[in-house]
Amino acid sequence: MNRSPRPPRSPYTRRSTAAQVTDGLDLHGKTVLITGCNSGLGLETMRVLAGRGAHMIGAARTLEKARRAAAETSGEVTPVACELSDLESVAACADEIDALGRPIDALICNAGIMALPKLEQRYGLEMQFLTNHLGHFVLVNRLLERVRQACAGRVVMVSSLGHYTTVAGGINFENLSGEKRYVPFEFYGQSKLANLLMSNELARRLEGCRATSNAIHPGIIMTPLMRNFGNLRATLASIVSWPVSRSVEQGAATQCYVATAAALEGVSGHYFANCNPARMSAHAQSRKLAARLWSVSEDLAADYL
Repeated sequence: MNRSPRPPRSPYTRRSTAAQVTDGLDLHGKTVLITGCNSGLGLETMRVLAGRGAHMIGAARTLEKARRAAAETSGEVTPVACELSDLESVAACADEIDALGRPIDALICNAGIMALPKLEQRYGLEMQFLTNHLGHFVLVNRLLERVRQACAGRVVMVSSLGHYTTVAGGINFENLSGEKRYVPFEFYGQSKLANLLMSNELARRLEGCRATSNAIHPGIIMTPLMRNFGNLRATLASIVSWPVSRSVEQGAATQCYVATAAALEGVSGHYFANCNPARMSAHAQSRKLAARLWSVSEDLAADYL
């Protein structure tokens, strides 16, 4: 896998907040698109970056949710609808954003679903793979030229430490439907590995231009993403001081840092946690697996690219 030189370490830690890692930044004149803007990390990221002057394009599953989030945010926000599990919706959203005619300085692929207790499908695909990976794959590819047009456009993929706990082989291309065997956390891990592989492959494809692609792990945060955890959610909530847990403000820090830090200009093909470079799994480092996933994703989404 081709990557830029190892990025410098930042002074920030797992306890740093999004506000702290962007302190002093002037983002006026910058445009940032984020998916999942209506709650959790997406809403906090939008709030902080808009507060630094960025024009935020906030995407949510419905326009109503995006508008509500925009109303809660001080600054310039353009709300848009983007249902990632509906590729027609994704394509329409991308066209609407493209029509704004603005370069995209940062495209943060933040939205996702997690550990669906029962198998759900659409387009013959398991829903976590479709929503977390393929929807973002379509969105990024349809808007990639706008990212390239920015002075130093960045794609930031919100992956997860969960990419380590994926299915056998990393990506089971013979069971993307989940029909042969479905395990909620393994399929979540597969979708998060797909996010990381996509980011790495995109970094390779962006070589020679100013645009970059990196992936991040935000940490373990009690957000609506954990709605399917049931008793585990209640247990985690009861031990909010658990050493690996953090607040939404802290969880949004890494994606804000990677999307905006001057020190990361030109840095591409890396994985970050706690605002610093992190190790990725052997599967995530496989250039062969990344290339195959990209090709399969192009085939699956051919009608929407």
